[in-house]
Amino acid sequence: MSKKKIKPWILLLPCLIIMVSLVLIPVIRTFFFSLQNYTLTSPETTKFIFLDNYLKLLKNHDFWYAFQNSMIILVFVVVFSMISSISAGLLLNRNSRFSGILTAIAILPWALPPIVNGIIWKFIFYPGNGFANKLLMVMGLIDKPIAWTNSRMLVLFVVSVVVSWRVVPFCAIIVLANLQNIPGELYEAAKVDGSSKLQELTKITLPMLIPSFSIILIQITMAAINVFDEIVAIAGYKFESQTLLIYNYLNTFSFLDFGYGSAISYSIMIISGIIGYFYIKTMSDGSYE
Repeated sequence: MSKKKIKPWILLLPCLIIMVSLVLIPVIRTFFFSLQNYTLTSPETTKFIFLDNYLKLLKNHDFWYAFQNSMIILVFVVVFSMISSISAGLLLNRNSRFSGILTAIAILPWALPPIVNGIIWKFIFYPGNGFANKLLMVMGLIDKPIAWTNSRMLVLFVVSVVVSWRVVPFCAIIVLANLQNIPGELYEAAKVDGSSKLQELTKITLPMLIPSFSIILIQITMAAINVFDEIVAIAGYKFESQTLLIYNYLNTFSFLDFGYGSAISYSIMIISGIIGYFYIKTMSDGSYE
């Protein structure tokens, strides 16, 4: 093999070592754990049980409850984030001397660690005298404080708002980058034809943004399904607010059932993959019509 062919592999070797050791090997080991009865509290009973953990998962009511919570959060986050991302991208795309400052400010929520975001919003949605309750009472919309973390749907709504607030900046930057790549001649031609701003938005801007929607939707979906820190910070490990990741964490690290927990991990990965494939397939079909 010539030096020209060897050199790229030498340069890629550190990255390949990291990916194999920290990603590929753990993924393979987790799959084998999911096929075993493997609990740290009784390691002597470890044995190969094939797909029994997955069958147990499908029959478990708690898993489906956590799955429902994750899907509710996913729907909320997709709706909130898509509308907010497009709106923020359009706002940042306007030419002004504050555009650079606004872009830098907009990226801050995405740069903060999820646990920090959760703690900040916990004070905002505190059941007693939190900022949200004080604001609503001052505006005369409520007479007494709302217990945001005592109701299943309210907790899921609050978590969805927090996740959206975290993921919107990144998605808005993607929208902004695509907006700046739209040829200005299209808008000039539309103005000559007498098109209104609304027609420009629906006939030019949004169709030209379709290729980026798959990236945005996948980013939003991964953030919604993998939400963990925000829920722990806002509501703890309560059953009412359990999502797939919380359910996985409790079974794996609280009950120390690594076999069952590994099956949950693979189930989450499969669900994420199916949703991601559906998004990409839908966006691709729509973009070629």
